[in-house]
Amino acid sequence: MGEEPGETGEHRGDRVRYVAAVDQDGYFGKSVAATYDESSAEMFEPDVVNEVVDVLAELAGHGRALELGIGTGRIALPLSRRGIPVHGIDMSRAMVARLGAKPGGDAIGVTIGDFATATVDGQFSLAYLVFNTIMNLTSQQAQVDCFRNVAAHLEPGGRFLIEVMVPELRLLPPGQDVVPFHTSATRWGFDTYDVATQSMSSNYVEVSGGRGSYRSIPFRYVWPAELDLMAQLAGLRLHERWDGWNRRPFTSESRQHVSVWEKPIG
Repeated sequence: MGEEPGETGEHRGDRVRYVAAVDQDGYFGKSVAATYDESSAEMFEPDVVNEVVDVLAELAGHGRALELGIGTGRIALPLSRRGIPVHGIDMSRAMVARLGAKPGGDAIGVTIGDFATATVDGQFSLAYLVFNTIMNLTSQQAQVDCFRNVAAHLEPGGRFLIEVMVPELRLLPPGQDVVPFHTSATRWGFDTYDVATQSMSSNYVEVSGGRGSYRSIPFRYVWPAELDLMAQLAGLRLHERWDGWNRRPFTSESRQHVSVWEKPIG
């Protein structure tokens, strides 16, 4: 992306802005970015994306939208095509480079940094975190900081939306801490849980050309009520919570939720 690790600077007419000393792309470096869209192909299906963008465009109204963890632009690009000005924050230069190379990517400003603390000029009518990305913040403090950071960026009446899984602890028999989520002839995926610390990891084993590879990404799972308390600490209040993007009611059987908090007016 044109800057050495640890430097700050402006790039591409201020489309990409560096605000922190970032010396790596975390767990989403060049090798992951190169295959991210293909490995998550089901999440890029038009029906999936359009359902998300319909909700976000409605919540953004005539204002600006801030995407935390913008990645390769799965949601930001189609939202921008709806006429919503979108700005993103992401730590991975490799993922952002993929976004910038796509049609329309040059119209989306991106700040390189930690979305729990990185700041952006101006105010937004909507900020959002989708596809479990809140769990990339691996401590409770960082998640609280994220809510406070978002609240500072929202205009009065602005909304903060999170899409995230409900921790699948009910699938764990006594003494077990692993939940498999994908099995095939060439790829295995499983989550590990530590219920004492709310830490977890998603782990991937792949075999290609007779050779195997292993990748592990740490997360911190978080409960809906815990998110509500984080919102309260940041001065936000729960506006709506659904089972998913279809806006069905959230129940005790829901395995995910889409939650929206609002910054009070006045």
